[in-house]
Amino acid sequence: MKHQVHVYYSGRVQGIGFRYSSERIAIELGVCGWVKNLADGRVEVLAEANQEALEALLLQLDQTFSRYIQGADVNWLPATGEFKDFEVKF
Repeated sequence: MKHQVHVYYSGRVQGIGFRYSSERIAIELGVCGWVKNLADGRVEVLAEANQEALEALLLQLDQTFSRYIQGADVNWLPATGEFKDFEVKF
């Protein structure tokens, strides 16, 4: 069963490769969705996959960027099935 997770990461999360690392990790895990920088300095991630893959994505992002992430506002939602791949949005 697929789920969706919508996360806003705060801290020093822009300019450190966060979006491209998110894309690489998501593709490796078979996660669909997108990641983008926000004007207020946060990074937004919207991802869909099975629960295990989404938890693995969040864990790897937390481990990779633990010294940069100060907060993560995580919301779990039902999957919409609207995504075919994972991309960096601008």
